[in-house]
Amino acid sequence: MNEFRGLRFDDFAAAHRAEGFDEVIEREWAPGLVVDEHTHPFGVKALVVRGSFVLGCGGVQRALQAGDRFELDADVPHTEHYGPEGAAYWVARRNPR
Repeated sequence: MNEFRGLRFDDFAAAHRAEGFDEVIEREWAPGLVVDEHTHPFGVKALVVRGSFVLGCGGVQRALQAGDRFELDADVPHTEHYGPEGAAYWVARRNPR
């Protein structure tokens, strides 16, 4: 998906690279997929562009759907539970240097 509600992926990527993020990709997740608690060595800022999922972090479950944004710092434990149609989001990653 290269465009979402008038925002182009290339513009999303350029804006986040200007903020210091070094990698910008689109992620697709299967319907009903559950990802147990894990961490990433990179921080993220993301925009959900299709579907829905629940992001669990610090004992809080946050339901996200198309149009919602979320952020996670590096090494923060979290879970992911994708909705019945799966989900896709654009994600900018800030990898450790």
